[in-house]
Amino acid sequence: MMNHFTVLAVLLLLRTCYSTYLQQESLVFPVTYLNISKNLALQQLLVEWDVGKSAHDAELAMSFEIQVRQTDENTTVWTEFQNVTLDKSGKSLHWIWYSDLPLECLSHSVRIRSKAESSEVWSQWSLWETVLGLDTSNDSGPQIFPSEKIIEEGSDITLCCIGRKGEIIEDFFLAPDIDVFKHTSSQGQVILLTVKNATHQVPHITACCKESCSEDQCYVHAILSVGRPPDTPTDFSCHTRDMKIVTCTWSQGGDTYLYGRHSPKYTLSEEFSQKPVPCTVSCAEQCSCSWDIGQQRIFNITVTVENPLGKETAVDAFDVTHRIYPAAPFQLWEECTDTEITLYWKHQNKGIELFCQTEVLQPDGKIELRNSSNTHLHYGSITLAGLQPFTEYTLRVRCGAAQHFWMWSEWSETLTIRTKEASPLGKVDIWREITPVFGGRNVTLFWKQGSSFRANGRIISYEVTWEKVEGGSEPESISSLSVYNSTTISIDNHSYRISVVAKNYVGYSLPSVLIIPRDTGMKELKEEQVNGRDDGIFISWEPRHTYDSYIIDWCNFPMLQPCDLQWKKFGPNTSSALINSAAFVPGVRYNFRVYGSVADAATLLEKKTGYLRELPPLPDPTVEKVELSFNAVTLSWDSYSANESQPGFVRGYHVYVSPTEEDCNLKGSKKHVLPDDSVLCKYTIENPEERRYTVKHLLPNTKYKLAVKAYSGGGETPIINFIYIDTPLNSNMLYLVALLVIVPALAAALCRWKLKWVKEHCCPVIPSPNKSKVLSFKEFKVGSEKVLKISDCIPDVLAVDSKAEAQKLHPWSQPTEDKISDHNSSWTCPDEKEESQFTASPAPQTHTWFENFAYSSHLAAESDPYQKLETLEASKPELSAARYQPHYYFDIFNEDAASTPRETAGRKTSLRYVSQTDVHCLGRRL
Repeated sequence: MMNHFTVLAVLLLLRTCYSTYLQQESLVFPVTYLNISKNLALQQLLVEWDVGKSAHDAELAMSFEIQVRQTDENTTVWTEFQNVTLDKSGKSLHWIWYSDLPLECLSHSVRIRSKAESSEVWSQWSLWETVLGLDTSNDSGPQIFPSEKIIEEGSDITLCCIGRKGEIIEDFFLAPDIDVFKHTSSQGQVILLTVKNATHQVPHITACCKESCSEDQCYVHAILSVGRPPDTPTDFSCHTRDMKIVTCTWSQGGDTYLYGRHSPKYTLSEEFSQKPVPCTVSCAEQCSCSWDIGQQRIFNITVTVENPLGKETAVDAFDVTHRIYPAAPFQLWEECTDTEITLYWKHQNKGIELFCQTEVLQPDGKIELRNSSNTHLHYGSITLAGLQPFTEYTLRVRCGAAQHFWMWSEWSETLTIRTKEASPLGKVDIWREITPVFGGRNVTLFWKQGSSFRANGRIISYEVTWEKVEGGSEPESISSLSVYNSTTISIDNHSYRISVVAKNYVGYSLPSVLIIPRDTGMKELKEEQVNGRDDGIFISWEPRHTYDSYIIDWCNFPMLQPCDLQWKKFGPNTSSALINSAAFVPGVRYNFRVYGSVADAATLLEKKTGYLRELPPLPDPTVEKVELSFNAVTLSWDSYSANESQPGFVRGYHVYVSPTEEDCNLKGSKKHVLPDDSVLCKYTIENPEERRYTVKHLLPNTKYKLAVKAYSGGGETPIINFIYIDTPLNSNMLYLVALLVIVPALAAALCRWKLKWVKEHCCPVIPSPNKSKVLSFKEFKVGSEKVLKISDCIPDVLAVDSKAEAQKLHPWSQPTEDKISDHNSSWTCPDEKEESQFTASPAPQTHTWFENFAYSSHLAAESDPYQKLETLEASKPELSAARYQPHYYFDIFNEDAASTPRETAGRKTSLRYVSQTDVHCLGRRL
């Protein structure tokens, strides 16, 4: 059962689908007619087609798909869908396609298919309908398309070159050389060039094409222009001046970069009359066109501008009676008094009621506008009141329609008028400078025309009158020409009243009065320094309630005579002022005096002095004196001037010293680095009256360079010149060197000169007995001492000292002396009493004594049969070397003093031998 129902459902679905298919097939209407034509000038393909009468009768909404291809290349270049609702008229359908490529270059084909909008089934494609291009040229040479073309700036364009049949295009290029996309057809007889984003910076493009042959007809070229479409005319309006002629004007817009026959063309048309306007357009700064009005009063004018790239229009609709633009007034003339001017002018707008406006240019540059409507048939006029006497005014006039005012006319030419003179108004501003002289004072009076004074004419002179305040004297007066602004009078020491009036051709001004007080001597005031700024010099003073005004005076050129004295007055509530003048320059000192004034009498209160801007002092101080010591230098610049001639207040001095090391280490100085990175030590002297300075802690025998600079609020000038010094040697060090070097050297030289004498007296040579050659014999010892036997020794030299010399050398001995030779040597024998002093032993022994002044040794020896020996106690072995007793001695110097042993044996019983030389004993060198 289930299978039966399933089969039934499938059958029903298939029937439904088939019915739907048959229904849609019935709505398919293929294209029955297709035709293509081309418009070469506009590069258009015109497509016409139809789908049959049945589709029109059904009034179906149809969809069409249209394809365009380049036939030779088999490339579809365009696809577009068109939706159309058919009607029963049976008219065929049309479609236009714009080609980027000139249609002469390649053949193009079109095909179409259709479907009902309610159906999903498309008809079959129609056959390709083809419109042929040239593809090959039958001309005498190659051809370029387009041959003449106006290209809109920013657009793309494709050009082609078609060669003759049987010829191959060798080259196709553009000049100037710009980037292009190049494509060659399969047969090589057509080459395409595409230019992207053309610009007017290359206003003309030349396309050149050449075939592979070399004849003249193998070459062709074409010129293309790049430009813009015209702008819409702006400021388009029309008007009339006299209700007879209408003139329209407009701005022509930006440059199209197309000229000659391609330049913009303007035409005017009137909508109501449906006729072109009979006028000739002229363009300069603006474009304009004029024609007769006739009887028409309402117009709707359209201006059209056109060039090959497009056209634009502008419209102006108007009632000519509301567009009156009068001509400018002309032939101006005037009548005037000292405070009024009546201005007259002519106009061309007869029969039109005008409303006029007069522009008055004041002497201070301000502009005043005054309106008038009193217009005569042939001329207009206006009266200007409340003017200043003897003052120039510059006037001009313009007019507009009194009814339906639209716009002012152009301005007339200007007319400059001077009002007549009147008596001077107000008082001149006066001041004075008093100079004491013998028996009185000279008063120099100055005057100027202040802001409250009006000359009201040409000043011809200034009248000065003076008289004593106390009375009792006749007034005196003088007259000064207007070219002068000062005069000098002489008065005594009394109080005087002085007045000054200005005179012109009409009358006098009010008098300006000054009281010169009685001379009581001038009080000396200290000058106070003030500071300048970029816009002037600031002055302040202590206010006093007793004065009704203050006056400050100064000289614009203080170094000149006359100095151009200036003054300025201030109210009683003012205690400071900024004084400025075009004459103020940096580096010049200006002196200011502050006065208080009451009842026209002025009293000097304060003195100020200052600069607009201080500059470094000039010239540098000249060092006139240099005092040197081994560790200090004192510099003096006494003649340096720090007065008003300086371009700044000298506030002190800097002394610069070159250091011996890179880092400045001189006590009391600061490190100063020059622009070349060299280092100086800087000392600051803050007292400008101090013109002497001592630099301490220098090194002796050292080179230094120094500079002295004055400084002000404007700094100091660069260091250029230096003073060079050499510090001397330290004399104390010389003395020390003399003591430590010269004295020891002299002592050493003296010692060397007396070396033998010094050596003999201070450091005698002390021979050691143990090292003596006398002991170099066959050893015989007593204890540790070597003993020389007399029997074994025969002296080479024997000398016996005299008794006197012996006593001289040894005053404590009592010798007996026998003179043996001429030498100062002697031998001595002790007497019995002396001999008893050496007897200390009951067992007497025989001894031999040798003696030297510096040393001695007692040596025991065997008894000699030829000698009577001294007997000493020798019970103990250690007494064999007894202490030396300098009583007797015997010198052996030379052979002349020698004696045989037997000779000496008979002389004395005891001898002491002194050996100073080598002794030969028994033929041996001792």
